[in-house]
Amino acid sequence: MSTSELACTYAALMLADDEIAVTGEKISTVLKAAKIEVEPYWPTLFGKALESINVKQIVSNVGSGVGSGPAAGSAPAASAGGAAPAEEKKESKKEEEKEESDDDMGFGLFD
Repeated sequence: MSTSELACTYAALMLADDEIAVTGEKISTVLKAAKIEVEPYWPTLFGKALESINVKQIVSNVGSGVGSGPAAGSAPAASAGGAAPAEEKKESKKEEEKEESDDDMGFGLFD
């Protein structure tokens, strides 16, 4: 991540924390107040990306299982038998790797 991206990210977080709408102009204002120079497209890019997102809600829900949405969407496929064979293949590969790793050196600890 470049310094410009990081500066815009911190500026957006500061604005969201103060419950101020995150826009390109406000990000630019925060960066100018902090005497940080960035390319002029970065604040606009961040402003457009975050204009319809509640940043404060995203930050506060990072570890609360927000990402479980896709897993819930794949549950019907798993019950229909779509994902079950893939899981079985992964388990069998792990078991095979363990067996092979025991014989790598050709001798054991107590031989």
